[in-house]
Amino acid sequence: LFAIFAFATCGGYSGELRLSVDCANKSESDLSIDIAFAYPFRLHQVNFEAPTCEGRRKETLALIGDFSSSAEFFVTIAVFAFLYSLAATVVYIFFQNKYRENNRGPLIDFIVTVVFSFLWLVSSSAWAKGLSDVKIATDPDEVLLLMSACKQQSNKCLPVRSPVMSSLNTSVVFGYLNFILWAGNIWFVFKETGWHSSGQRHAADTMEKQPSGYNQGGYNQDSYGPAGGYNQPGSYGQVGEYGQSQSYGQSGPTSFANQI
Repeated sequence: LFAIFAFATCGGYSGELRLSVDCANKSESDLSIDIAFAYPFRLHQVNFEAPTCEGRRKETLALIGDFSSSAEFFVTIAVFAFLYSLAATVVYIFFQNKYRENNRGPLIDFIVTVVFSFLWLVSSSAWAKGLSDVKIATDPDEVLLLMSACKQQSNKCLPVRSPVMSSLNTSVVFGYLNFILWAGNIWFVFKETGWHSSGQRHAADTMEKQPSGYNQGGYNQDSYGPAGGYNQPGSYGQVGEYGQSQSYGQSGPTSFANQI
């Protein structure tokens, strides 16, 4: 969803600015000069006509700059990220066994996630710089400087309407949000790989070795076990010490009876 928002707000953009040139000779004026531009922002191909205030002759001008590389790079990464996310969702749901087979699926998923995280950061940064240049190139005050009529003080050149760039600003925000999402997802994909599983097994083996050494030489040997100590059958359970005839159980009462 975030990838869709990213390429939709950028790839579907179209804007327009309007200028006004009021010549000293009112009949030569043009108070509504509309200049439309859109994605992929090849502004040098956007032509418009402006009055020269010298008779009815008009000049054909073009905006300055070509920012298609950063815009198309950003949209391309967004589209491929969307397609990969869609394919990965299908694999997670319907092909879970094949995904985990030989640990190949999680490793590929991990590498692709790292690559997309890096590409999101690069493309978002490049498009943020490109958008800044687009705003400068389409600033009505900057476009007025291209007109020869506006260089004469007798003529009045005014910006009527500036282009709305809110959706393009949103596309940059979604670009960095996608970077955060993909970078955060690296950990969850890493947990599915064999690298994380082997690390857990190594930690478990280390924990098992520590208590085994403690139980061999400590309290579980013969000191208190079945062969000696308090659990031996010869100390209190045999007949020899307190249960035979010379013990307190028999000799005491016999001598007392003979005295009687």
